[in-house]
Amino acid sequence: MYTLGDMAKELGRSAGYLKGLQIRFEVPILSGAAYAKPYLAFLRKVVFLRTLGISEEAVLKLWQLEKKLMELLHADMTGSPTWFLDECGKGTRPRRRLLLTNYDVGADLFSRKLQLALPLKERTRELFEGHEMGEDALRVLDAYLKAYDRIQRDATLQIKPLRAAATWAGRLPQKRG
Repeated sequence: MYTLGDMAKELGRSAGYLKGLQIRFEVPILSGAAYAKPYLAFLRKVVFLRTLGISEEAVLKLWQLEKKLMELLHADMTGSPTWFLDECGKGTRPRRRLLLTNYDVGADLFSRKLQLALPLKERTRELFEGHEMGEDALRVLDAYLKAYDRIQRDATLQIKPLRAAATWAGRLPQKRG
């Protein structure tokens, strides 16, 4: 378990910066050493994307689409306040997992298919079905994949310049003494 300070040190960012991310991404703010590894893994992804020059607006859009998709798929199985982060950091089947939450949708994301009838958690019935209210999981998936494609394309363009910058930074003269 981590404190906010531990995560800040791990990610090379200030606690204030991480607190700002927590507020903007509307993730639970916990006290003390209450942050689990998946929470840190989520923040690490956000920091990495920002380091790659991906706008916070683009990352927030992807985050909102992921949360919406998870809600439509009834992914909240635990009732945990961090249920949408609890899969972060898992590395199996990456083509089936959403980028930020790492949630496994049950099928290859890029096939544009979902396992829509997964009995993950019993929910009280809504007055109207999701599709009647305009909340179609496949429509949200399509919007998600478009946002993901933009982020993936923009991130890929930064690989070469970031490698060159890291190499250059490694050659900077060190202060003696």
